[in-house]
Amino acid sequence: MDNLVRRLLTASCTFALAAAVAQPALAQSTRKTLKTANKFFDQENYRASIPFYEQVLAKEPNNALALFRAGIAYMSFDKEKASDYIYKAQRLKPKVSKDVEYWLGRVDHLNYNFDEAIAHFQAYNTTLGKKDTRKAALAQLIQHSKNAKVQFNSPKDIFVKNLGPTINTAFSEHSPVISNDDKLLLFTSRGENVTGASGSTANPKNKSVAADGEYYEDIFEAKRIDDENWEKPRSLSGALNGKGHDASIQVFDNDTKMLMYRQDENGDIFYSEKASGDWTEPKKLNNNINSKAFESDAYITPDGLTIYFSTSKYSDQNTLDIYYATRQPGGDWGTPKSLGNVINTPFDDDSPYLSKDGKTLYFSSRGHNTMGGYDIFKSEYDSVGRTWGRPENMGYPVNTPDDDTYYRLSPDGSYAYLSSYRIGGYGEKDIYTINYIKNAIIRGKVYSQRDSTIIPGVELVFSGTQADKTALSYRDVTKPETGDYQVSVLSGRTYQVAVSKDGKNIETQEFAVPVSTSDSTVIEKNFYVPYVDTSSTYAFKKIYFDTDKYKLRPESIKELNNISGILKANPGLNISIEGHCDSRNTDEYNMVLGQNRADAAYNYLKKSGIAETRLTTVSYGERVPFATNDSPENMQLNRRVEFRPILKEGEAMPRLQPAASGASSTGSGSGAPGSSGNNPATLTPGKSKVKMADGTKVKTKVDEDDDKVKVKAKGANGEESKTKTKNGTIDAKTKDATGEKTKVKTDND
Repeated sequence: MDNLVRRLLTASCTFALAAAVAQPALAQSTRKTLKTANKFFDQENYRASIPFYEQVLAKEPNNALALFRAGIAYMSFDKEKASDYIYKAQRLKPKVSKDVEYWLGRVDHLNYNFDEAIAHFQAYNTTLGKKDTRKAALAQLIQHSKNAKVQFNSPKDIFVKNLGPTINTAFSEHSPVISNDDKLLLFTSRGENVTGASGSTANPKNKSVAADGEYYEDIFEAKRIDDENWEKPRSLSGALNGKGHDASIQVFDNDTKMLMYRQDENGDIFYSEKASGDWTEPKKLNNNINSKAFESDAYITPDGLTIYFSTSKYSDQNTLDIYYATRQPGGDWGTPKSLGNVINTPFDDDSPYLSKDGKTLYFSSRGHNTMGGYDIFKSEYDSVGRTWGRPENMGYPVNTPDDDTYYRLSPDGSYAYLSSYRIGGYGEKDIYTINYIKNAIIRGKVYSQRDSTIIPGVELVFSGTQADKTALSYRDVTKPETGDYQVSVLSGRTYQVAVSKDGKNIETQEFAVPVSTSDSTVIEKNFYVPYVDTSSTYAFKKIYFDTDKYKLRPESIKELNNISGILKANPGLNISIEGHCDSRNTDEYNMVLGQNRADAAYNYLKKSGIAETRLTTVSYGERVPFATNDSPENMQLNRRVEFRPILKEGEAMPRLQPAASGASSTGSGSGAPGSSGNNPATLTPGKSKVKMADGTKVKTKVDEDDDKVKVKAKGANGEESKTKTKNGTIDAKTKDATGEKTKVKTDND
């Protein structure tokens, strides 16, 4: 806690005592409760003070003094509630404290209301005399709010995640240390499971409680279960945890040694070695590192030759600075040297940590351009000038308006841990992971809403923004043969996806891409858009069929003559003939019926003089309906054959030449060559066997008059069906993979 805060809390205490005495109407029991609350508050035991303030407020919800002080107490535990209480106190009693503008500024700053915080700080500044020493500290707070506003408005694409309630508690957890295999986490806790924790933290005689009313710090370890979960932590209460504060700092030398903090001579750095699976009694580093001042944190380089540490020994203001020392030939640490004024400031500079290559220094500082409290900074080493570069604030959301400390990289450097007092935690300081948001691969197809057919040559443009509002745009075009697209986009945001073809926008859809912190995330996304291919509508119309028939109707023959003429006028054009059915009968049967319909059109065009090399057929059965099969009219729309141009990859639809005037395969435009227009194309009577792409085996038997058809199908998973049709009547029996049987019988209607 800084000196300005202590001075203001002392003043608040005096004011509170006077205010309590001046309230004769206050019930004696309530006055006694308020007195107890104020006692804990004055001892900076804020956690213990809160229940007593709440007892007062339960009886007197408009007690401005209790609201005000409870609000200050809540600032470390519940920043939103702290704001609510202090603002309510000020509304009830504008002069609840002569320092109320200061505290409004503090609570607004913590809740990201930076402009309001600056206004309150400036208002408070006007109440101070010209020579008041608090003015300098107040100017620093105003600068913090300005810094925070800049960082908050320029966020980084970083995902911050709380380690969860297995690790974090309503108390303070900090100083994460991860093993080389990334499977063991050591950390420091002040929770209820610390060594010797017993009794109430509100009891001043409780020896397991520190001066601030919290339990003493102990070191814990937890084993990783998977990427998201940890086993229940266990206390390393043997040799490591003493009677005062003990905190984890670093494991090194292949995880066989540990640096740790112990509350000795105002705080010193110790080390422990592992023997037979347990940590030995910690030993203090030499006097070049430790002193009677405060040494808080340290880091030893992988080669074991250099140590960086924080100490207040050399500071006139009793603040922390970062020093380093090298190991001497005898094996002990030599005389330390300061990292210099580029790194160290007149404020606290703490928690040094280096990347594995030694080129990047991470540390926490209350100076530089902090957003408020401690922020994480990094500095790059200049090997030519042999100096550390100017520190860079790691920005929001790594840093927040409150304290953010103990930044530690994972073994592979892909993510990091840190400790933070940020909003949304479980109580006080919590441990979080910091992950840089990665790209995700989005892939799929584009389909027509009308008939669920793929649409090649469609352009998709994914438009979004980075966290700092910088525009993002990703583009791909669906492939000619498959209709596939694939883009790699920055994850963790919503994109506007503009779908267009031939330069014309079809539709814009919204698509939310979840956060990905790995490089291997693949998301399947198909788009269905209101698009109808009109590039050759005048040339190729659909032809339709009666129920369970593949005989060509007179109007179908007329359209086939038209298609034949266009194909003759455009010798470079090839087409796909696609057969479809309604949903009556089994899927296997309909696949055969769809193929029969496609073959009927194929045979007609072939007899009209179109080379078979220019024609291909495919059956979709009932799988690609044009309309829902919920009425006779819609079913008629589904009993069809469609004709689509076949284009080479990357080839655009050519401009087609119309058929020659009066051209047809017979000269009449109304019938098949050498036959009446009412004579259908037929399949050759006999038996056939087909194996579908999905493994289904289909046997077909067509009688001599082709009016009686039998189909037997057996699926890859044991499904079976038998279908017999005669004169439009369908009689089908099916058995699914579970053995369940179904019978279907319909008339030609």
